[in-house]
Amino acid sequence: MVLASTALAQDQTDPFAELGLMEDSSPVADDEASPTGEEMAPEQPERRLTEDDVLREHARFVRLLEEQNYDAADIAAKRVIEMSIKIYGPQSHETAKALNNLGVVQNNSQQYEAAVQNFVSAIEILEILEDRLNSQLINPLKGLGAAQLGAGRPDLASQAYSRATHITHVNEGPHNLEQVEILESLAEAYVRMGEVDEARDIADRIHILQVRHFSDDPLGLLPSLMRRASWQHSAGYYNDERATYRRAIRIIEDSVGRDDPRLVDPLVKLGKSFYYYEPFPQSQSSYVGSATGEAYLKRAQRIAERTEDFPWLELATTKLALADFYVFAESHSRAKNMYEEVWNELSADDDRRELRDELLGQPRPIWTETLPPYTNGAVGVMRKDGEIQTGVVTVIYDVTSRGRARIQEVKTEPAEFTDIENMVEREVKRRVYRPAIVDGDTAVSSRQIFKHQFNYSRSELDAMREPSSDTEQTAAIK
Repeated sequence: MVLASTALAQDQTDPFAELGLMEDSSPVADDEASPTGEEMAPEQPERRLTEDDVLREHARFVRLLEEQNYDAADIAAKRVIEMSIKIYGPQSHETAKALNNLGVVQNNSQQYEAAVQNFVSAIEILEILEDRLNSQLINPLKGLGAAQLGAGRPDLASQAYSRATHITHVNEGPHNLEQVEILESLAEAYVRMGEVDEARDIADRIHILQVRHFSDDPLGLLPSLMRRASWQHSAGYYNDERATYRRAIRIIEDSVGRDDPRLVDPLVKLGKSFYYYEPFPQSQSSYVGSATGEAYLKRAQRIAERTEDFPWLELATTKLALADFYVFAESHSRAKNMYEEVWNELSADDDRRELRDELLGQPRPIWTETLPPYTNGAVGVMRKDGEIQTGVVTVIYDVTSRGRARIQEVKTEPAEFTDIENMVEREVKRRVYRPAIVDGDTAVSSRQIFKHQFNYSRSELDAMREPSSDTEQTAAIK
């Protein structure tokens, strides 16, 4: 255990060292000021901490987390841990909860290794206080899995998510809906490991659970279907994705009619799905393959425009989806006309102009293919601690007014990974982009930067850097 066991082993001489806290770092309220002036104030007896102090600091932590002020939330979370240990002891439910909260904020700020340590500490405390199947373990296990995914260890994340799922079965039964979120994360972990069949089985389990729960409420099944389609897309099951969107559309049509505004979202996403193929037909042009999606995008636009009080932002993004299609299909005059229409609609007031600049101020890829997060060597040693390291491919490119990329520079660190460098360069080059819109017209965007992080094994890199036998012989002759 990172925190509690350390404190006990040192007889609590410095129980907060690993959290970066000082023993006398008592919490200070937002409106309190440190004493200032030439003379030192008389030393006051230390005020005894109370449960109300912990509650106030925890409320402050929650507020900072909601504001996404992660640096300040990190400090507040550490203060709550310090106070919990002083009041309740290092092995208490309150300290476990505080450690879990610190792990959450560290995961959000991408301090994955620290987050993992604190989630593990929270889990160990709860195992001592309760047992290994207690439902209070579910949240820290979910957090642990998320941090391990962020750290590039989906193999470890899958273990955390599997255990959390098992605990929900023990406490809530095998058909409980609480496990759905955990199963979705578990499926993502399997996808990252390249075990797509296992991920697909989990997605089917999720769907069966949802169908069982919403058997008398077809519209209630819609959020599950939309998440299912999104996962199918990320896993590369594009035909299944389209079938799921069509099912969602049929449910809405059968339940509330063919012109209901709830049709807009699945219609747009179904239209966009036709940018992708399973597998991509090499002999077919992008325009011919994607043409099927135009009908769905046009229908979505018609429904949005005919619906009274349809949200203006959703209407704009619906029109942008069709404009993007025209760029992809190289129908540039129609694309420019629609981009100009959206530009004008988003120029009506300050709020809309702010979103206009966000949506149209920079080029955006209309479609992308998934790049591998691991080299082949990294996949082979994924389960060996300390072997996995991170590299990055950086591509600098221009985007033309017609949404095509022009590569200017490519750099990879470490430079030996030329295969993944070539793969990333090809991906950026073949993408189609929504061009930046300036004063209602498409424009060129120079010096755009794309970075792709990948994981590799140290032994793989060392093998690449070893001189070949021919090189050694040449050196010996010289």
